[in-house]
Amino acid sequence: MAPEHLEFLAKRLKLTFYAEDEKITDPDGGPAGRFYIIKQGRVRCETPSEDEQISGNTWELVPGECFPVGALLSRRAVRTVHRAAEDTFCFELGRDDFNQLLKLSEEFSDFCTRRLASLLDQLHRQVQANAATGLGGDSSLNITLGERIRREPVTCLGTTPIRDALQAMTDENVGSIIVTDEDQRPIGVFTLRDLLTRVAMPGLGMDEPMERVMTPDPFTLPPSAFAFEAAMQMARYKFHHVCVAERGRLIGVISERDLFSLQRVGLVNLSKTISRSNDIESLAALEHDIHQLVSQMIAQGVQVDQMTQIITLLNDHITRRVIEICRKEFPKASVQWTWIAFGSEGRQEQTLKTDQDNGILFETSDEISPDAVREELLPLARRINEALDQCGYPLCKGNIMASNPECCLSANEWRQRFAQWIDHGTPENLLKATIFFDFRLIEGDAKAVDALREWLTERVPDNPRFLHQMAANALRNRPPLGLVRDFVVSDNGEHPNTIDLKLHGLTPFVDGARILALAHGIPETSTLERMNALIKGNHVSQSEAEAWINAYAYIQLLRMRQHREQAAHGEKTSNRINPDNLNDLDRRILRESFRQARKLQSRIALDYQL
Repeated sequence: MAPEHLEFLAKRLKLTFYAEDEKITDPDGGPAGRFYIIKQGRVRCETPSEDEQISGNTWELVPGECFPVGALLSRRAVRTVHRAAEDTFCFELGRDDFNQLLKLSEEFSDFCTRRLASLLDQLHRQVQANAATGLGGDSSLNITLGERIRREPVTCLGTTPIRDALQAMTDENVGSIIVTDEDQRPIGVFTLRDLLTRVAMPGLGMDEPMERVMTPDPFTLPPSAFAFEAAMQMARYKFHHVCVAERGRLIGVISERDLFSLQRVGLVNLSKTISRSNDIESLAALEHDIHQLVSQMIAQGVQVDQMTQIITLLNDHITRRVIEICRKEFPKASVQWTWIAFGSEGRQEQTLKTDQDNGILFETSDEISPDAVREELLPLARRINEALDQCGYPLCKGNIMASNPECCLSANEWRQRFAQWIDHGTPENLLKATIFFDFRLIEGDAKAVDALREWLTERVPDNPRFLHQMAANALRNRPPLGLVRDFVVSDNGEHPNTIDLKLHGLTPFVDGARILALAHGIPETSTLERMNALIKGNHVSQSEAEAWINAYAYIQLLRMRQHREQAAHGEKTSNRINPDNLNDLDRRILRESFRQARKLQSRIALDYQL
């Protein structure tokens, strides 16, 4: 903050004493009237639950922390009782002065409106700098293609002779040329590989026009598109160049080398290597390259959701190739069948530590029964599961795999199974719903999967009792914020003084987003896509959901950083972390992220009166 704004704040602060157990704020006290900064002591925050089976929502704030920012910004009453946990002194700023300071100081406004986001900005810069050591330079995927363009595109017309086009490529020292029409609209691309396969090998003359040997209809993106979008399209469709066009007119070309100049492992080449692998052993050998790619993405400043999408994309490529290889070992199935993913794979939220959660959805006919189809498909499913295990995706300890007859069902059987869980809502049903309801197509009939998703999206909102049960079940998993210490850590002998980032950090966000999405008929399965859809549908406020998104993204990043470091040292990847080993910035953001998880749970508790 600027000195004059700090002076404005200091002159208007009032120091107030609160005795142990004295209330500082109360939800019944009307709109929040003061901004508090703890000088000395501790403040306990309480959001008691009306459900005796669910523990109340309680945590502590320590000196240097402030409250209740959200209530002041929203001009509403607090949702939390703030109480002195011991004799406590707080600096207080009146609401009018708080609002005036928001207008005067951009830094103060940014701190209040983007507290978690601004901390994450600091951390991302720090993490990127540390991870980039030894890689050098900057090749962020978070900038636009317009910013990434380095030079004017090398082009020729479709009528240009091959000889002239090759001379232009030589003069400009490039390995490709874009073929355009007279209005500079891209109509094709020609590379050195095309020279070999389309000119040299067929024995074409050098005077043939380029339109005869080019690859037509090159992929095009606008300059406003992000480099990450280009990278994903290159990896998905296995090409090496993207044309950048504004209103149809070519303004530049982005190559794989432009996007991944720092990478020892290229995303597109890795995708191609997967698709060309002829046996399971070759696929299994790529595990190290995927780990290396994750390290490079962290160094490039790739956002967490982008990293998980890229990892999921590669995992999908490997799974499809495994299915393709294993299929050749068995007779062709008598019915059409589809491979689907559940859990984190279904949500496209996989990291380096991921086991299998998959199943099969198949069609039936009058000529063959579901049991007969299962008997036919289960040996193939077992072979696929074992091959995926060989490729670094461990077998599911809970047996949620296609080789389990319970996970190899017809479309009608899946609907019956889901309907039973929704109608009965036993603890086991609720647990299965959190895994199976996040299903996604991997290989097969997209229409069959879409039909099942549409059925589920329409069925769940009609059963408020089931949603209430899911909400109550989700609230039993509280983020590990402590009363005496910052965090509640494990005291068992196997993992002492640790927190499970997946179970206690990510799961509250995953469960909360799923419940809200199902309640509002949102078909998305990704946690972040669900939250964004909730914003678009005006089901939650943008500021509220963005804080959840930032918190979720941080915990996922922390988890991936740990996996990366463990893999680099040849250690077994684990979701457990000792908070005492974190630096001050990480501890502060982790604490705030857990608080956001509790705010999401408070929202769920309020919606379902828990």
